[in-house]
Amino acid sequence: MNFLIVGAGLSGAVIGRALADAGHKITIVDSRPHVAGNCHTERCAETGVLVHVYGPHIFHTDDAEVWDYVNGFARFLPYRNRVKSTVGGSVYSLPVNLHTINQFFGKTMRPDEARAFIETTQADTTITDPQSFEEQALRFVGRDLYDAFFRGYTEKQWGCAPTELPASILKRLPLRFNYDDNYFNHRFQGMPEQGYTAMVEAILAHDGIDVHLETPFTHEMAKRADHVIWSGPLDAYFGYSLGRLGYRTLDFERFTDTGDYQGCAVMNYGARDVPYTRITEHKHFAPWESHDATVCYREYARSCGPDDIPYYPIRLVEEKALLGEYEALAEAEDGVSFVGRLGTYRYLDMDVTIREALDLVPGLLQRFGTPKSP
Repeated sequence: MNFLIVGAGLSGAVIGRALADAGHKITIVDSRPHVAGNCHTERCAETGVLVHVYGPHIFHTDDAEVWDYVNGFARFLPYRNRVKSTVGGSVYSLPVNLHTINQFFGKTMRPDEARAFIETTQADTTITDPQSFEEQALRFVGRDLYDAFFRGYTEKQWGCAPTELPASILKRLPLRFNYDDNYFNHRFQGMPEQGYTAMVEAILAHDGIDVHLETPFTHEMAKRADHVIWSGPLDAYFGYSLGRLGYRTLDFERFTDTGDYQGCAVMNYGARDVPYTRITEHKHFAPWESHDATVCYREYARSCGPDDIPYYPIRLVEEKALLGEYEALAEAEDGVSFVGRLGTYRYLDMDVTIREALDLVPGLLQRFGTPKSP
């Protein structure tokens, strides 16, 4: 069978490789000049630093099969994401942990003391069923920590009041009553030694895969394929006929310096009077390398326009209603599979993206057959 895959990011690459291994012919088109989508990494010619061009991506998972999969195409080295936040002239560690609590309140509490302190003097226990981001935060950590670390950052990141956002967004962020400042709890955490683009290139290195970059999709292409795998924006496939789904996009103010600019990979800025949400220093994402100079990004979030790169689906009430209409159109499309973050209009971590791509393939092979054994 001839499969046309739109998008050379993680979803397209993983599905394409599996189908090619099974003997199918794969054509992949991508409008950008590189593979790997928003995970794209490249060397800075000026500094030699490996830069996450569209913002940092840190691989973390509890899925052993996915971890083994990515390690089959790249050497992953250990990496722990330890985020800092500048608030009120001081630097704190995130996620909020025992060190953050003791430093912020000027105390030396033990774990059980800190837990009782937050619950009895900070948390709003009158909130029994948090519905919004703000209610979840006030019940979770109380007004002082919420105002310092969550409120301003969230307003800048999402462009709306935290009262308008669902509580589920905050449920992804941990609160720890120990000194563990590792942002993620997953068993497997790391970075590909040579970057994500090299990893995706290795996944795509197959005689049965033909990749065409700087090649925007047209529906005429689909007529020449037996089946289409679509990892672009869901609404874009239908020509935005029902309207555009809402996204947030990011602008990056790139600058270089000598030495070590901030001493960590990610420094958040929660204050509302600081226009950017964070500064990322890219050489710290590859601590096994040594560079005399450094590359940093100041990161600004805003509404996504027609010509911008979509990053985060908004998924508020209006968008969910429109999403339902587009999902109905997608369900009626027999010759297309919609995949990935954009194709399903969901925020997906990299490991979940790969897992869903791997899980899709058996159904495709059952439907279209296996020309030869892998």
